[in-house]
Amino acid sequence: MSIKAIIFDLDGTITEPFFDFDAIRVEIGMRPEDGTILEAMEHMDSQQRRRCREILRVHEQAAVNESSLNPGAAKTLHKLSKRGIKLGVLTRNTRENAMAVINKHNLKFDIVLGRDEAEVKPNADGVLKICRTFGIEPSQSMVVGDYLYDIQCAKAAGALAVLFATHKNADDFAPHADFTIERIDHILKIIDNLQLS
Repeated sequence: MSIKAIIFDLDGTITEPFFDFDAIRVEIGMRPEDGTILEAMEHMDSQQRRRCREILRVHEQAAVNESSLNPGAAKTLHKLSKRGIKLGVLTRNTRENAMAVINKHNLKFDIVLGRDEAEVKPNADGVLKICRTFGIEPSQSMVVGDYLYDIQCAKAAGALAVLFATHKNADDFAPHADFTIERIDHILKIIDNLQLS
């Protein structure tokens, strides 16, 4: 099997984990049973949604300012690009913030989609859009991320799902992934093994 594109999550995958979503939920005034922030916002009134957006904006800007790359991320991206593999980012953050992080660290991606350009993960929409842009089938792509939603959107699209085990609940997510890696450069070994099979 030949992988022609890799679609990365950003926070916790390309960059070291930054967001404490539990703390952000508390700040917003959400209860644990309210679920994830973006989905909860759909059920808020306009005033609550504005306040929530402002809290998110502050945390997301801090994530840009304080972002640091996971060890080996830049080198791995460079090696993948040299192999002719297309590189994308699919994030639940905004494209603007993602581009700020990417530019800060001098990274190069062929496409970057945020929550305003595609339905948010775990919806398969972003993966499918990226694959259409690259002119490939989803089965020729791989999604790499640290959270269950990354794995679920990959599976829903028909892409290979690779869990980068940086999240505290990685052991719970791993059974849903095709592969689990402890270091980002292990992607290269997966690709090599797939080409041999």
